[in-house]
Amino acid sequence: MKIRRFGLGALALVAASTLVLAGCSSSNDSGGGDAGGDSGAIITTNGSEPQNPLIPTNTNEVGGGKILDEIFAGLVYYDAEGAPQNDVAESIESTDAQNYTITIKPDLTFTNGDPVTANSFVDAWNYGAKLSNNQLNSYFFEDIQGFSYDEDSELTGLAVVDDTTFTVALTEPKSDFPLRLGYSAYYPLPAAAFEDMDAFGQNPIGNGPYMLAGDDAWQHNVQIDLVVNPDYTGGRTPVNGGLTVTFYATQDAAYSDLQGGNLDVLDAIPDSAYGTYESDLGDRAVNQPAAVFQSFTIPDRLAHFGGEEGQLRRQAISMSIDRAQITDVIFEGTRTPASDFTSPVIDGWSDSLEGADVLEFNADEAKALWAQADAISPWDGTFKIAYNADGGHQGWVDAVSNSIKNTLGIDAEGEAYPTFAEARTKITDRTIETAFRTGWQADYPGLYNFLGPLYATNASSNDGDYSSAEFDQLLAEGAVDTDLDSANEKFQQAQEVLLKDLPAIPLWYSNVTGGYGENVSNVQFGWNSVPLYYEITKN
Repeated sequence: MKIRRFGLGALALVAASTLVLAGCSSSNDSGGGDAGGDSGAIITTNGSEPQNPLIPTNTNEVGGGKILDEIFAGLVYYDAEGAPQNDVAESIESTDAQNYTITIKPDLTFTNGDPVTANSFVDAWNYGAKLSNNQLNSYFFEDIQGFSYDEDSELTGLAVVDDTTFTVALTEPKSDFPLRLGYSAYYPLPAAAFEDMDAFGQNPIGNGPYMLAGDDAWQHNVQIDLVVNPDYTGGRTPVNGGLTVTFYATQDAAYSDLQGGNLDVLDAIPDSAYGTYESDLGDRAVNQPAAVFQSFTIPDRLAHFGGEEGQLRRQAISMSIDRAQITDVIFEGTRTPASDFTSPVIDGWSDSLEGADVLEFNADEAKALWAQADAISPWDGTFKIAYNADGGHQGWVDAVSNSIKNTLGIDAEGEAYPTFAEARTKITDRTIETAFRTGWQADYPGLYNFLGPLYATNASSNDGDYSSAEFDQLLAEGAVDTDLDSANEKFQQAQEVLLKDLPAIPLWYSNVTGGYGENVSNVQFGWNSVPLYYEITKN
């Protein structure tokens, strides 16, 4: 299968251009409007109940992210290939990759009629960065001057020039900063949001292709209804009438609805159907590489997993997992065993990192490492991997647990939580007392995005609270390097630190395995596994 690499492309040397993203297309080049269909038809798709209220700076999981990306428009968006295209931005200019002038398009509005201005971005970013607001995505603002992890502070690096212009001063050059700006943490907010942020999160006012269908559009744990935003003029203008995102209890239920004609688009086939879905759906089946990485995390705070003992046990557990067999048997070849912490579709990926042999199945070495750890402190209890039961994970969790159990001779099993939101709440609150399923669907197409948010000290999605000065230093060196190849080399060296410490246990790279119904057409899945809903037509 051919693997497409997504990356910085034209942004490889940000400092070399004074008009970064200044000329990017803002028209919908998908041709979706030529496919016919009912422009008022509602597209039905699957999803999961968001963990938190729908606030861009406080949403770092796929359930909420899927919705936010449809109801908001950022400075840029990513097309099907992962290339950034201007959305709200007219231009993003820099001569040194540290100081940026951002001009937004005039006469844009939120769905309540308020104008989208430079203040809409500056105020939203300051809210997201403020310590006392405790936002999950605050980490994404740490490179802007004035950010603090220790006290409330204004982002002094942000300055409003006029209604359509603001400037950004970073603490040091960041070669991929413009590429980051399509991520939801950087979305604008209307003034109404700051009057009551909790209420806003239940009924958000956006500026994107879609908007909530009404005050009761979000039926918690059931579905959310979106309709087209008639005032959106960007490159993602919908050719349908809206979306209904149904929160299924299981992926099997979603697949049954797809087969029965009650669901239009499914972005995750249940493992029970891997062997049959391509024959079931024919040319409506989707199986393509995507920027998705799967793992499970073992927090340092768990007994037996701190210090030298913990490092030995992590290595032993990793080498006790037969990834090749599991991806063949459980996933029917729709996954590829991981050799790093990123994705093969991202520029800079390498399958020859030093220390990557710890990700290979080696029963004898795993047993020897476990014995060394037992010499420090004898193991007791059961090794558990927590997962959400509504996401189709039981099959692989059971297989991984059995592989660990059979190799190391210990008790190992999965621990199911009914919903994704329940599992994430325990993880976020640090009340979970087991290892837990983790993974990453890229926010933007760069190696840094797979590494910084997950493993840098204090990072927003660093659920295991990993901290390594060596890793942080290499990550920082790569981030300021304006030569893409040199930057990626630093990121690869940073990964070699991760391969020694194993804050998470890499498992495999995921293809997007999905499908769509007979009544829809022009269905395209993007670089990050998400369907381009705005292009879909329905008869």
